[in-house]
Amino acid sequence: MKNRLYYGDNLEVLRSKDFPDGFVDLIYLDPPFNSNANYNILFRSPGGEAAGSQIEAFEDSWHWNDSAEAAFHGVMTSGNTDVAELLRAMRGFLKENDMMAYLAMMAVRLLELHRVLKPTGSLYLHCDPTASHYLKLLLDGVFGADHFKNEITWKRTGSHGDSKTWSRVSDTIFFYSKSSFFRWNEPLEPHREAYKQSHYSSADENGRRFQLTSILSPSPRPNMMYEWMGFPSPLSGWRFSKETMGQHHENGLIWYPRAKDGSLDTKKRPIFKRYLDEQLGTRVPTIWSDIPPVNARAQERLGYPTQKPLALLERIIAASSNPGDLVLDPFCGCGTAVDAAQKLGRRWIGIDITHLAIGAIEKRMARYGDGLDYEVIGVPKDLPSAEKLAAEQPHQFQYWITHKIDGVPYQGGRKGPDRGIDGFVYFTGHADERGVRKTEAAIVSVKAGRNVGPAMVRDLKGTMERERAPMAIFVCVILPTREMEREAAAAGVYEGADGRQYPRLQLFTLAELFQGKRPAIPLLDRDAAWKRARPEAGGGNQGRLAV
Repeated sequence: MKNRLYYGDNLEVLRSKDFPDGFVDLIYLDPPFNSNANYNILFRSPGGEAAGSQIEAFEDSWHWNDSAEAAFHGVMTSGNTDVAELLRAMRGFLKENDMMAYLAMMAVRLLELHRVLKPTGSLYLHCDPTASHYLKLLLDGVFGADHFKNEITWKRTGSHGDSKTWSRVSDTIFFYSKSSFFRWNEPLEPHREAYKQSHYSSADENGRRFQLTSILSPSPRPNMMYEWMGFPSPLSGWRFSKETMGQHHENGLIWYPRAKDGSLDTKKRPIFKRYLDEQLGTRVPTIWSDIPPVNARAQERLGYPTQKPLALLERIIAASSNPGDLVLDPFCGCGTAVDAAQKLGRRWIGIDITHLAIGAIEKRMARYGDGLDYEVIGVPKDLPSAEKLAAEQPHQFQYWITHKIDGVPYQGGRKGPDRGIDGFVYFTGHADERGVRKTEAAIVSVKAGRNVGPAMVRDLKGTMERERAPMAIFVCVILPTREMEREAAAAGVYEGADGRQYPRLQLFTLAELFQGKRPAIPLLDRDAAWKRARPEAGGGNQGRLAV
């Protein structure tokens, strides 16, 4: 199966014919959980005061409306009575508020994710304290409480100033399996030097360092109760079977206590000799403090406020899947999970509801070269489908076409006043007095409607002057009029560092895009905005949930 990247609501995608029962090996999801907003906002009732400025990218993600009611009904009629009763009880407690809408929309998706997971598969859900307690109840209902494996705590940041509370520095990752037989590759981390010095302080005649550890079973094991070399069975039994004990004895790995006359002292216990050079490492615990967050100085930073580090996803994918297995991320954001899956030799599927995310992932995966084969589904492939996107979802059209012309959305795509700027196309400009070439930015202005005219071009010229921008690109759906062309030509020309002249203000249409053309930009640096984002770069968030 070819790797796939879907644009669309993940519920609709999961319910499509592309997603049969039991074909995914591992699911990681990092759904929007509002970690950057007010922690009480999810409890705001429909009649409460709005705090939309705090939601930003998650605007309209969760409100009790027809979509939330439809999601709730979908769970009630799903056939899973455990989840249905749980959700009904939650509604009785929470009423019809934003948190309840979020839980209903998550519940119906978790049921679909459970369906597409193989019997040997696992699911990791990444969340924060805002809704983690409710989500765990839903996961218990969907997977069964006996298939809960771990609650992982990831320390995502250092201490910061929360007012009158303990500083919130961690996220929660719930690990569930679909059955008792699931993929598991023991994750180990190298022993720290301090640990080796304190625990392996002895050495044999060959200089091999070792420690002496108990040979007794930590809990009663009747099948391990037997006499060994004259030593009576301990009450809880031995740690090893009789056959394994014999092998360790032959290999000289058992130390026997002796009396003063050299005979075995059977009143004491043998001890197991554990050599340092035979130990692969320490088992990774459920508290993860060794993976730093993607901060402002991180090389893999892409600009997503909730971007997760690649090392986090590599640990999860390596532990719960094998090379060639299929990894699914239904809220793939800027693509940390699919990047990690590709790097580790897994197949992958990513789903996101914003063209902003899809464009970011396409740029990110381009770093693997032309040999990376994957299909993007749900994005415009021709002029009619692009015009349809522009008419129905102008903001998504804006994100999509900005990436298609090698641009970057303004302020990372966050909603708010754009000051006449929808994005930038970065290019290499002239050298300064030191001979160092400067990175310049051409302003991108996207008009998704068909009602465009010369006044809009004049407005863009004004924006260029205000921002002191060397160039600008006016993107429109329809062909420009002669008056628009005259206004653009009046902006003059820009002499590039390559010695060629370029129109300062260029008009660019959808038709030109599908003819394979691009705006004329001098010494275009396609990676200018992604310099710090290597192939090992990190995840993000998905916006609106629907049903």
